[in-house]
Amino acid sequence: MTTGHVFIGTSLDGFIARQNHGIGWLTEFPTHGEDHGFNAHMERVDAVVMGRGTYEAIKDMRPWYYSKPVVVLSHSLRPTDIPAEISDRVEVLAATPEQAMANFAERGWRAVYVDGGSVIQSFLRAGLIDDLVISRIPVLIGTGIPLFGALDHDLVLEHVRTQPFPSGLVQSFYRVRR
Repeated sequence: MTTGHVFIGTSLDGFIARQNHGIGWLTEFPTHGEDHGFNAHMERVDAVVMGRGTYEAIKDMRPWYYSKPVVVLSHSLRPTDIPAEISDRVEVLAATPEQAMANFAERGWRAVYVDGGSVIQSFLRAGLIDDLVISRIPVLIGTGIPLFGALDHDLVLEHVRTQPFPSGLVQSFYRVRR
């Protein structure tokens, strides 16, 4: 069985992007070279799964941000929409979260990094997230795309640890209670 893990940054007011999907407030925040555990997080996963919105926000970043395979869940994006220079590392899959995780398990992937608001929300609703690392960036953007959305029932999390960084970023690690 493949497990899902979230590692994401939010503004202090809970947004992961501006309404126009802009993430400059996040990517341009001065971190003084701090890693914030991202490399360790990537070491524990076999691949990254994200939605089209997240993919569209990062697709032009060069060098390409991810060393692991990236799967974009989308029913409208086509494989031919992926730029040639990253087409060997990015694929499009039209699937539900459950179908995607079954597909990943068939590939032998034990853990995936689940990224992007809509995808995180859908994987949470489906019970496919094991833990979340949420980094709160000390910036207020006022409005935008929230990390969390409607749930059918309460989702209880177990707080594991919280770590502040010199840059002002505060990171919390939670396990999903089953």
